[in-house]
Amino acid sequence: MVVYLYWLISLTIVTYFSAFFVRRFKEVGYAFLVGFYTIYLAASQIFAIRTIKFDLGFHSFYAPAAVFIYPFVAQALDMINEVYGKEKTYLAILIAFLTQVLLVIFIIMINTLKPAPFFLYEEAWRNIFKLGIRITIASWLSFLICQYIDATIFAFLKKKYEKKVLLRSITSDAIDLTLDSIIFVTIAFLGVMPVIPLIIGQIISKNIIGFIDVPFFLWYKKLIKTK
Repeated sequence: MVVYLYWLISLTIVTYFSAFFVRRFKEVGYAFLVGFYTIYLAASQIFAIRTIKFDLGFHSFYAPAAVFIYPFVAQALDMINEVYGKEKTYLAILIAFLTQVLLVIFIIMINTLKPAPFFLYEEAWRNIFKLGIRITIASWLSFLICQYIDATIFAFLKKKYEKKVLLRSITSDAIDLTLDSIIFVTIAFLGVMPVIPLIIGQIISKNIIGFIDVPFFLWYKKLIKTK
């Protein structure tokens, strides 16, 4: 599928340049990673509106399009944690969360304005960016809970098993992606949609994508060690 080609190209670019800035300009590298982190998060919030068919070849299920982006969020958090430690990772989570609050405020602000009479897509615009309070709360809660758990587990495993890079990356991301699927879907859609199929679909798809991007984290780790 062409989506995987775009996915691989974008992740390759981000991984290489993230490592480049972290290695050459450490303080600038932190800002660079936080920038990518917030962009991934904003994109996943917007793309979550679109439901897609996730085809494994032998089985298909439905999930938000954000399943292709949200694992990038978890990986970016691991990149920050690996180099800058737990405290700065917590700071990155707070910064990213504040940007999402601003994003919602900006959307609400823009939607208070009257459209031009020749703008023909007002209804489509409002349908796409109509953020329900329940979904917004679900998104914010799942993000804060899961990202802090991810950062804490990653830091703990790094301290206890310094050389086991693969262990801390896979474990922290799998817990993050799984909990996020359960918390978000339950809060956002319980009583409205069949939550069990949605939860299962999100858990499987997010963890598949999350597992595929693990080699990129290992590559990042190797690059930042290169002199």
